[in-house]
Amino acid sequence: NNWPSRVRAMQENWIGKSFGVEIYFKEKETGAVIPVFTTRADTIFGATYVVLAPEHPLVDQLIKGMPQEKEARDFIKKAQAMSKSLRMSGDQRKDGVFTGAYALNPVNGEAVPIWIADYVLMEYGTGAIMAVPTHDQRDFLFAKEHHLPMRIVIQDPDRPALTADEMAEAFVGAGTLVNSGPFDGMKNEDAKEAIAEWMSISCPAVQGQKEKACTCEGKDRMGKMSVHWRLRDWLISRQRYWGTPIPVIYCDTCGIVPVPSEHLPVELPRNVKITGEGGSPLARSEEFIRTACPKCGRDARRETDTMATFFDSSWYFLRYCDARNDQEIFDKKKAAYWMPVDQYIGGIEHAILHLLYSRFFTKFLRDLGLFSFDEPFARLFTQGMVLKEIGRAHV
Repeated sequence: NNWPSRVRAMQENWIGKSFGVEIYFKEKETGAVIPVFTTRADTIFGATYVVLAPEHPLVDQLIKGMPQEKEARDFIKKAQAMSKSLRMSGDQRKDGVFTGAYALNPVNGEAVPIWIADYVLMEYGTGAIMAVPTHDQRDFLFAKEHHLPMRIVIQDPDRPALTADEMAEAFVGAGTLVNSGPFDGMKNEDAKEAIAEWMSISCPAVQGQKEKACTCEGKDRMGKMSVHWRLRDWLISRQRYWGTPIPVIYCDTCGIVPVPSEHLPVELPRNVKITGEGGSPLARSEEFIRTACPKCGRDARRETDTMATFFDSSWYFLRYCDARNDQEIFDKKKAAYWMPVDQYIGGIEHAILHLLYSRFFTKFLRDLGLFSFDEPFARLFTQGMVLKEIGRAHV
């Protein structure tokens, strides 16, 4: 579709689909598994420390009783008070503290220190990363700041070999693997898949023996191929009167019961008082709340939250095609005639809300067979960015 590249990039980053490997580091003393997700399995032999998010559930266990426990807890409190956007920003100095514990790198058995750092978030991946400072700039800067070890595992083909101490920045380009056990000499792009497959089927008993099959049936494998997303569940509930009622009933006997389709739509009551006291006004309407369970017929309660307006705006343009239809969502022929929208004008602040979820809804309704088009808006113009001085639109 013909959308501004900035909007497309914002949506791609918000969804954050990443193909990679979940690698199983183990805490040295207890054997507790620390899953680490990475898209750079080709650098695993260069991992020289592990970093946990301050919110990671293993942190409390690792620092308890350690000499640096107070320092660690003070740091965690400070990091959790920072905004997530600031913690993830590239130009912000990254800070951290050593837990006092070590993890075992599954590919070579090497013990590496476990740190807590503010630039790792629980929301992304597994809340833990393997740090390869010679081939990741953020890890490089953190390692330099805290005097952590570095090991080169990809050789730049266009320049003489350097030592880790001679590097002015991380090398993130393509090259040949070195210091990587049985994968030495392999192009790193080819090694991403090869190492990922090796870790998914291998166990410590066959480390370094690429041709020998694992006999543990995956129970002791070093990792597994995985897909991770940044996108999280969408909270659509609001404590408002003006909103689409959520068609859910709570029964003490049957639990959570969806309202049967023949009883839809659930309509808002007309005699609700808007007091401004907080909470959903529907929660004070006994007429609305009290109902019968669709399964057992006993007394039950309706959900009193309503849906966010973003839920409705995700498909309103389709209803416009046939707004007076009281028999179905819309007539298929009318939707096919009017849609998709040729030119849509909307604010860029909706890039990862309305503009993203309207695409999701369109694809969902397409999969239900209600129409055949794939995208709701053919062209997008983000208003509010017209520069009047020179009469040029910046999109």
